[in-house]
Amino acid sequence: MSVENESFENEQVFVEDWKAYPMREPHVAKVVIDVCCGGGEPLTRAATILEELTGQTPSQSRARQTVRDFGIRKNEAIAVRVTLRHKKAEEFLARALKAKEDVLLIKNWDLDGNFAFGIAEHIDIPDVKYDPQLGIQGMNITVCLERPGFRVKRRRRRKTKVPYRHRLTAEESMVFVKNKFGIEILEKERERTYLF
Repeated sequence: MSVENESFENEQVFVEDWKAYPMREPHVAKVVIDVCCGGGEPLTRAATILEELTGQTPSQSRARQTVRDFGIRKNEAIAVRVTLRHKKAEEFLARALKAKEDVLLIKNWDLDGNFAFGIAEHIDIPDVKYDPQLGIQGMNITVCLERPGFRVKRRRRRKTKVPYRHRLTAEESMVFVKNKFGIEILEKERERTYLF
């Protein structure tokens, strides 16, 4: 799929479809910010950084098995993550995309319209200052997009499948994110020119 040609040929079709049928317009269901740094002191610093960035208390992820080469024991806390929803999720995502210079690649998307990207240093996010006591942390950001009505596949009573025609495609997701957040989507990274 070529972004320049094929997917944005259909952009107008998608936009008109969303206007005619509001229940088909996608929205940001959740944004998950994940920092994996092993246990001990680095994990505590990562949790503090996440709490300052999001205003929520992070939850811990534990190791499923022992890995002696990395010094990880089973059930040891090795990562922290935060899940944001609604307006908070959109606000944080807009800031995080600025750290990527508002550019993402096609390979960041999966077939269901969700996408993920990484940030090498959390201080690249606008309005975040460097704290020598906390250091610098990288993080993974996963964004789940869906149409209204997807609750039917998660609810406890009368759970059912989402019909194929109502599922979100990667192409439609890209158009939505491009229009909503004003980003650029490329097939491959731009070549950098270094001046020495």
